[in-house]
Amino acid sequence: MARQSVHIVGASLAGLRAAETLRRSGFEGPVVLIGDEPHRPYDRPPLSKQFLAGDWERDRLALSPEDRFSALELEVRLGVQASGFDLQTRTLRTSAGDETVDGLLIATGARCRSLPGSEHMAGVHVLRSLDDAETLRAELAAGPRRVVVVGAGFIGAEVAATCRGRGIEVSMIEALSAPLARVLGEEMGAVSAEVHREQGVDLRCGVGVDGLDADSNGRVCAVRLSDGSTIDADVVVVGIGVVPNTEWLVGSGLELDDGVVCDSTLSAGPGVVAAGDVARWPNQRFGETMRVEHWDNAVEQGVYAARRLLADDDAELEPFSPVPWFWSDQYQIKIQMAGRIRADDQMEIVTGSVEERRFAALYGRAGRLVGVLGFNRPRHVMHYKTLIHDGASFDEALAASL
Repeated sequence: MARQSVHIVGASLAGLRAAETLRRSGFEGPVVLIGDEPHRPYDRPPLSKQFLAGDWERDRLALSPEDRFSALELEVRLGVQASGFDLQTRTLRTSAGDETVDGLLIATGARCRSLPGSEHMAGVHVLRSLDDAETLRAELAAGPRRVVVVGAGFIGAEVAATCRGRGIEVSMIEALSAPLARVLGEEMGAVSAEVHREQGVDLRCGVGVDGLDADSNGRVCAVRLSDGSTIDADVVVVGIGVVPNTEWLVGSGLELDDGVVCDSTLSAGPGVVAAGDVARWPNQRFGETMRVEHWDNAVEQGVYAARRLLADDDAELEPFSPVPWFWSDQYQIKIQMAGRIRADDQMEIVTGSVEERRFAALYGRAGRLVGVLGFNRPRHVMHYKTLIHDGASFDEALAASL
């Protein structure tokens, strides 16, 4: 059926790319963009790097110039919270009131997990939004002696690198045996650990956080670890993962399970699609149901979901089956990975060496190329990403070394 209007809940990267795609595809009906933040869609990756370092200001974070954004002729509702949806009646409930929707695109993203008991303690931060980044940047500008980062995932690692770049002492706590071990595997996780330690980070792996201590003013002053040790802290940054924002959809008639459950075409129900960090779908290329929290995925899903929304509900579309990829800038190293890596995959370095922090490693599973990791090897990562897309065997990929 032809859509008369589209509501996009989530003024995010995925939401904006969806709106742009609707207009590019010739959709002339009303497009309503709803966001719970007061800001127009902005770019999140620089928040933990250039913006936190003080090298960029807010105006560089905009995802679309003012004139191009205005040309989309969207009905923009910022600072509005979605609170419910009923699939049967197609009623969308928000803090601005209830209304009936035709097409609905869900792009509400995810929020940071917090350490229990630390939510209202001064000096304890998460980093997800522009407001989070501005508050943390102001803390760093005040000159703390030591920052403790809890969690050595990508956000935690980038914050640690940025703080070291500002000359701040950093301790980083990771429950796993090495940073990013779940994503990169044990061997490459160990390389990441070496990088941080070479930069002066006090990295402690295989240990958890028992709690935080506050001073008489209610400000964090120490982190207590599960091994019985304590680390003094002026600022604590918590980077222990995210939770998809789906609570407002409980009872909606949509299936929820670590995100909005979609089919292979990102359809969550008649006239309803999802995109970005909140979408969970079966990626047929890898035979796996996944939810991907990376920038490129938000872009691709936003575009695809908008096109899906404009198609007939029963239209046969090519499944959404990309090769996920991401990047992370830490110190002078650009880390890039494409595909889906598991800890037990076969791994082989095909160019460079870990000692020079400039290499590319391939990952194979059941005879198939499933992933590539690069440290300062962007050309190689893109080359092998194409081979993953084409279904190359592991042996074929090794033979195709650049």
